[in-house]
Amino acid sequence: MIPLLPRLVIMAKRPELGRVKTRLAGGIGAVAATRFYRQTTQSVFRRLGADPRWQTWASVTPDLAQKDGARRPDVSHVIAQGAGDIGERMQRIMDVLPPGPVVIVGSDIPDIKPAHIAAAFRALGRADAVFGPAEDGGYWLVGLRRRPRVVDIFCEVRWSSAEALADTLRNVSGAGLRHELVARLRDVDTAADFARWQALL
Repeated sequence: MIPLLPRLVIMAKRPELGRVKTRLAGGIGAVAATRFYRQTTQSVFRRLGADPRWQTWASVTPDLAQKDGARRPDVSHVIAQGAGDIGERMQRIMDVLPPGPVVIVGSDIPDIKPAHIAAAFRALGRADAVFGPAEDGGYWLVGLRRRPRVVDIFCEVRWSSAEALADTLRNVSGAGLRHELVARLRDVDTAADFARWQALL
């Protein structure tokens, strides 16, 4: 049997002033927050998109940004996120991509490294789902084996809350799926997060 191709999907927004990292902008200003998002997004795509162990896709918003992403040398495909909350947009990715394991990450986590993605795909060799927990109770990575079927694990999740991971794991368990966790990483969503991240540089 030919092994199914692993696919990494990086979700990204067009870095427009006032439309990205709005919580962070409340603490450090919209210009600085937009600059952080733009630089982090470029760095994440550069680090992860060049790795030959998986095929990298970009899932972008607004949908018109699909034209921007088509020029990226570090992705093989660019798709629009479409409408809905974050759960509906992630489920759409899981539903439409070709067969094989899929891992989804955001583009605004500055500490993501190829080793984290490789660990997630290894986990999907043993489990049906994988998550990268975030410090705030959410998660920065989610992956599904998608065999023998694609399951909706994102319904009735309290997004942007400390319960987001717990709610999703409840859905995973309810569907009879096994899961594993990979490294815990910190989101940079507030001025305090930003200060901690800068101190570690």
